[in-house]
Amino acid sequence: MAAPSKPICIALVDDYDVVLIGLAHLFDRYRDRVVVAEIDANQATNDQVDIVLYDSFAQPETDQQEIRDLIASAGSRKVVVYTWNFKPELVETARDLGVHGYLSKTTPARELVEALEAIQAGEQVFMSAPRRAVSAPGLDWPGRDDGITDRESEILALITQGKSNAEVAQLTYLSPNTVKSYIRSVYRKIGAESRTQAVLWGVDHGFTPDHHRIDHWRGGP
Repeated sequence: MAAPSKPICIALVDDYDVVLIGLAHLFDRYRDRVVVAEIDANQATNDQVDIVLYDSFAQPETDQQEIRDLIASAGSRKVVVYTWNFKPELVETARDLGVHGYLSKTTPARELVEALEAIQAGEQVFMSAPRRAVSAPGLDWPGRDDGITDRESEILALITQGKSNAEVAQLTYLSPNTVKSYIRSVYRKIGAESRTQAVLWGVDHGFTPDHHRIDHWRGGP
């Protein structure tokens, strides 16, 4: 497919700066095809973007109100979910809500750009579930420098938000035993012996979300 005559203007939406900055850098080699208009909702922008790319990191995927609000926003023409969670019910719900794409975080940058171009051209792109749930090279997340994996980071972010193990399992579509396994691994890596210690570590290391960004796309300040 031929590249569009002008770059696609996209906004990245998530509550974590480090996640968004890493995602923005994926497009560094493709600035002639993709322009990132906003990664910080605390900075005003008047841009009408072509696509909002909603990164699902540590977001409540069982709560679809955020996606509804993005679709209803006057500032975006199309909404695309960027995730590693491909549970069939999540994909179908997103489709029913009217999103224009459902893209995997395992997708290399070149293929991600091609998918966005196809969506901009009028196609709907719903990727198949990846065989290996390993994030694409170049992405970033809180705690990466401390040896915490992206999955473990998401679990710790939810714990830092005050979620119980049962709530984490529901929000991530993981089994309770899998959640416990991730938590034990995180505790070892950060030297925590209790949930309170893990939460305090998370607060001190960038695991507290900035909800202002999503509130901005809901029509807030």
